[in-house]
Amino acid sequence: MIHREGHRMLMKTLALVLAVVIGAMQFLSGTPIIAYGVIAIAVIFFLIILQFFRNPSRTTSINPKHIIAPADGKVVVIEEVEEPEYFQGKRKQVSIFMSPFNVHVNRNPVSGIVKYFKYHHGLYLVAWDPKASTENERTTTVVQTQDGTEVLFRQIAGALAKRIMAYNKEGDNVRQGEEFGFIKFGSRVDIFLPLDAKIVVNIDDKPIGGETVIAELT
Repeated sequence: MIHREGHRMLMKTLALVLAVVIGAMQFLSGTPIIAYGVIAIAVIFFLIILQFFRNPSRTTSINPKHIIAPADGKVVVIEEVEEPEYFQGKRKQVSIFMSPFNVHVNRNPVSGIVKYFKYHHGLYLVAWDPKASTENERTTTVVQTQDGTEVLFRQIAGALAKRIMAYNKEGDNVRQGEEFGFIKFGSRVDIFLPLDAKIVVNIDDKPIGGETVIAELT
């Protein structure tokens, strides 16, 4: 399945690829090796864009004590930090880096009520830069679970990501594992949890968004 955020871009990319193919066949017919090479590069380019917007089906085992990975990728940060925007206090942070080859659909890590949402304009530092969490283009969402626990998750644009899509709004009742956004090309998601949360992933683990449990609430 292809994500809806990719439909327009894929149509434009397909039109470009078709133009390149037709041009190669018309203007490079005297040098077939070069023509076939240009066509092959154009087709590979389209396939790369196509795979970026894939949206595979995921099955979430709903559990109010579990924090589900909000994205595919690699765990790059597990640490206790100061969260200045909403909590203004210490929290456990888990960060997942998404390369351009990962699925870029973002999914709610918990069920509950959206208590806070804010979009921030910003820079486009590489997603693994520690400053990216506070200086890059980003969104911040806080969901309050049924037992009153608040979980903050933040979409962060990377050097290649130029558009963040977020669908949650304040007051929404969201469900664990459901889609809440999409980031176009290379990015990161940070999650901020209570200090007593038990982290069950390690650095360099590769969680599956909407399925892998990354932490447990006490």
